[in-house]
Formats: sequence, C-alpha cells, structure tokens
Amino acid sequence: KHRLRGGSRRVPVIDRMAPEAFWSLKMQHLVCGISSAGRVVPDVDGEPFLVEKAQGPYVWDQKGRRYADTALGFGATFLGHTDPDVTEAVRVAMERGSMPAYAHALEEEAASSLAAHTKDLSKVIFLNSGSEAVHLACRTARAVTGRRKIVKMAAGYDGWFDDVAFGNAGSQEALMGSNVRPSNGDTLLLRFNDVADAELLFSECNDVAAIVLEPMMANAGCVVAKPGYLEHVVSLARKRGALVIMDEVLMGFRLHPGLASHHLGISPDLATVGKAIGNGYAVAALVGHPDIMSAFEDKRVARAGTYNGNPVACAAVNASMKVVDTIDYTALRQAGDALRETIRVSFEENGADVVTSGYGTVFTLWSSRSAPIDYREAVQKADPSFSANMHIALRRAGVMSMFGTYGRHYISARNSAPVMQQLAEGFASAAQQLAV
Repeated sequence: KHRLRGGSRRVPVIDRMAPEAFWSLKMQHLVCGISSAGRVVPDVDGEPFLVEKAQGPYVWDQKGRRYADTALGFGATFLGHTDPDVTEAVRVAMERGSMPAYAHALEEEAASSLAAHTKDLSKVIFLNSGSEAVHLACRTARAVTGRRKIVKMAAGYDGWFDDVAFGNAGSQEALMGSNVRPSNGDTLLLRFNDVADAELLFSECNDVAAIVLEPMMANAGCVVAKPGYLEHVVSLARKRGALVIMDEVLMGFRLHPGLASHHLGISPDLATVGKAIGNGYAVAALVGHPDIMSAFEDKRVARAGTYNGNPVACAAVNASMKVVDTIDYTALRQAGDALRETIRVSFEENGADVVTSGYGTVFTLWSSRSAPIDYREAVQKADPSFSANMHIALRRAGVMSMFGTYGRHYISARNSAPVMQQLAEGFASAAQQLAV
C-alpha cells in the first residue's frame, strides 16, 4: 500500500518492475514494442495504450478516446501536435522533394530564422537529433581547445551517445557518493547546484575542453538552478580556458523566444537546440559564435549526415520560428504556474502534500512538501509508486502523461483556457482517486 503524505487514506501501488513488463501487446519484430525506452506506459484496466492520432493539445488512443496531452512529444511539439502552419510548410517542402542531396535555399533561410533568436550564436549547423548536436558540440570544443576532457552534470541528460550517456539519472555514478570523481574515459561528472564541487573540479583539472550545462535538470525531475549557480560555473570555466556548451534541446524556446540561457543571463559559447525548433519534426542544431564555428570552415572539425538540413526539417524550423514570434510567453508561463498552484491545492484538499518543480511550461510533480534542490534530494524524494499511480489516475481522468519517477508535464504554447481547465479537472480527479 502507498500512503499519501499528509493523510491517512491509502491507494494500491504498482510494484517496481522492468518497464517492459507493463507492455502486453504481442510484438513479433519491434524490440520491446518500442524504438525508444521512454515511450513505455503501463496498461490501464487491462488495456494497452497506442496513439491513433495526435492534434493540437490532444492525443487519441486506438479506441478513439481523447486525452489532453502533457507529454507533447517529450516537449517536442511545443506548438501542439500537427500545428497547421508547420504542417503546411512541410507539405509544400515534401511536394518539392524531401531529399535532394544538394544545397537548397530553405537551408540558409531556416538557419537565418533560427539565428535571429540566438543572439551572438549566429552560426548554425543542422542535425537530426539532440544527441547528435551535443556530440558535435563536444567534438568542436575538443578541436578548438586542443583538450580532451568534457564535464557534464551528474544526473543530467545530454543524449544517448556513450560519452555523455555516462552518469544519467538513475545510475549509481550520478549520486557521486564517494570522494573519487566519477569518470568514463574523457567524461567527468559535476554535482549540479554545488558551487564548491565546481571550484574543486576546475582547481584539480586544467585540461577541460568544455562543460555541458543545462538551464534546468529536466530528466532528474525539473531541478532548477540556484540563483547565481550557472553564472559561477560559467565564470570558472572561462577562467580555465574551457568552452561553455548549453544543452538547450529541451529548454530552448520554452521560457522565451530563444535560448533559456540568454533569458537567465548566461552567454554560452555553443548551444544545442532541438524539439521546439521543429515542433515534432526530426531536427536539431548546433549554434555558436562565428570564431568558434570557423573550425568547420578550416576543416579542424569534421561533420556529415545524409539528412542534415533536409528540406522537410528546414521548412519545419522556418515555420516554427514564425509562430514562436507570435506567442505571449508571459501569459503562457502565468497559465502554467496557475495550473501548478491548482494542482497543489487539489491534493491539499484531499489530505496530501504535493509540490511542483520547474517552470510554468514544464514541471514535475513530487509527493513532498518541498521541491528538491539537487539530485541527491531528488532521489530521496522520489516516490515511484506515487508517480505510477498518478499516471494511471490521470489516464482515467482523460489526461495523458509521461510515465516515470522523474516524468515531466509540458504545456503547449497554444493551450486554450478550456484545455487548461480540462487539465486542472484531470489533476483534481487524480487527487481524489489517489485519496480513496
């Protein structure tokens, strides 16, 4: 049984098990029934979940039931599923040829549209995924500095390539429980929100090529940076000759029409963007200062990719940037923050303490009175049974969400007042279900 904190009522729990154990469909060829492990969701009332359609703020299952969606392509469909402007631009591009192999005008047009939102990071290289963008950023930093070491945040997610996949949330290394700094080849881990650890690292290691930072530790449960932390780490890196890479694949364009780091007062040397820049189409980019990106022009850095900068991806970027410029970000964040407060009150009225961490457009729900300030606290406060039952209760209330202990809830830039009300009612229903 799982006891709701702050109350005496109980709800049944889902036992811990491998995610694949939830999947009941008989898949003969597709490994585990999915191509990305993050897509696993449990059966509810004996029924598996398959998406039949996604449009606007909604997804429909194979039986035609509609859900308000808070996963939103893991944050990729920031403008909502199948945004009409983006969809039309992609349709036109496809009619003209999706893979010509040669240079095409849309590529520079999309780069110009993106660079108009990234200030002094005015040079652009398009790729197909955030993982590729981070990988290329690290390769660039090594070529420019002549050094090998890359530092990343313990429990941060910067893609699934071997170097930066080390120390992800859930791994033993991410806890950094000993005095020996975890490392994997040329990759070192740093505790997020720990100024003393950053100072120690740069005093001990003088051959760091770059440090990869995130504006927020999203995959560890939307752990927000302490005031002044990011600025201090950037200052330390610069003093030691290391480049600063901001991984904005998730947070880019979510707080304002540009990089979250710029919005927070940070000026990186390189940044990686994805998800929101193409609103659901496979595209990412590395953006950087012209002097650093000149390493590609003089052949210090190699890059390739058949689908990089293809017309479909570029059309999606172009259209997405135009829509982004029409968004009232202040109103969007306020609506999201209002929803977060409504969720807290709904649980409080049902005898439970919950809190959210993150921002109005992306947040994590915790069964606790206070949000974690670092990964160690996140592990301590994590409640897998609460998270699992929350997902199921929301499904029953017509709200679809990510499934996992550190899952996130995304708000679309085009969520209308009725959609926000539906989400509020869904969470209120979940609070009541969990209190039974």
